[in-house]
This record gives sequence, structure tokens and C-alpha cells, in this order.
Amino acid sequence: MAKTKTRPWDAADHLKTKEDIVLYLEAAFEDGEPALIAAALGDAARAKGMTKVAAETGLGRESLYKALSPCGNPEFATVLKVMRALGLRLRPSA
Repeated sequence: MAKTKTRPWDAADHLKTKEDIVLYLEAAFEDGEPALIAAALGDAARAKGMTKVAAETGLGRESLYKALSPCGNPEFATVLKVMRALGLRLRPSA
């Protein structure tokens, strides 16, 4: 029997457009789990390029990787800066 070759799945590889990122983040926010939202923001930032996001936010690349990981706990200011760097706004709706 032939062995099946696999590779790790990375959401960032599939976030090609701004619309992809918006839909992905909407799903994460809908779930409401803070760790999932942080990780989804991290995926979106990696899709755009973490070095570019770090430069636009004025934050360190390594600290962004850490804060936007599933185990991270980013400050609200960091979330807003990353959203802005992604060209997105956080706004309430009913």
C-alpha cells in the first residue's frame, strides 16, 4: 500500500484577497472565542506579510507572532493596530 503524503494546512496560504480575510475574520468573530480571533488575526497578518504588518503597526515582528498565536493574549490596542494594517475597521453592528 502506498503511503499518503501530507503537509500541514495553513490558513494564511488561502487568504489571497481582502474579501477572503474579511470573511475569515467574520467567522472567527462570530465564534467569539478570543484565542480563535487572535489566531485568525495572526493568519491574516501572515497572509499579508508579518514583516510588513509589523512595520505598519510599529510593533515587533516576533511580538506580533507571539500575541497573535492561539496561545497569545494581545492587547486591544494591538488588535486595532493589526486590523488597521490589514485595511480593516472594527465596528459594532446589530
